[in-house]
Amino acid sequence: MMSAADLPDFLPLFPLPGALLLPRGRLPLHVFEPRYLALFEDALKTPERLIGMIQPIGEGQDDGARLHAIGCAGRITSFTETDDGRYMITLTGISRFRLGAVQEGFTPYLRTEADWRSFDRDLGQPEHDPALDRDAFFKLLERYFNLEELQTDWENLQTAEDELLINALSMLCPFDSEDKQALLEAPSLSTRRETLVTLMEYTLRSGAGEEKVQ
Repeated sequence: MMSAADLPDFLPLFPLPGALLLPRGRLPLHVFEPRYLALFEDALKTPERLIGMIQPIGEGQDDGARLHAIGCAGRITSFTETDDGRYMITLTGISRFRLGAVQEGFTPYLRTEADWRSFDRDLGQPEHDPALDRDAFFKLLERYFNLEELQTDWENLQTAEDELLINALSMLCPFDSEDKQALLEAPSLSTRRETLVTLMEYTLRSGAGEEKVQ
């Protein structure tokens, strides 16, 4: 486990709309653009092996796009190389960060001076959500999955610890980029669960206007 002292002052940035990484979560990525291949190879040379995942504001992904103020750093924990030089990598979330000064021109990709303050709990033990009503939550989740035609392993989901359950759903559910950002910025696991429930309820109201969400 990383400590605050292990976190670097500067992070390479991978702006990607709709991609949500949370502390202790796992995010698979397909890396093929030359600038992000360079980012990945440079990150591998560092002791931390960290990449800063961050969402552009709007749908743009070019270097001129404005970026959200908060992202999440992930450590490269596995990768495979394809025959044509692409990489399939897995990032494991370490800590959120606040975007500082963004550097351009020194590398093909963006770098930022990362501010790790206010995110001390990200480096601690997994969080619990004492207010989570699992029965009500899973009833809502089942209706949401049916509406969105999503499949899951319900047995494993129902036995998952609070943080794994809530964070995995936050990362995997097909919410839009701004909703994903709200889930990322939630200050606690309970707040993230409340946001997740609100988003599912809103989707159910929008997708089935005659159905009253309890």
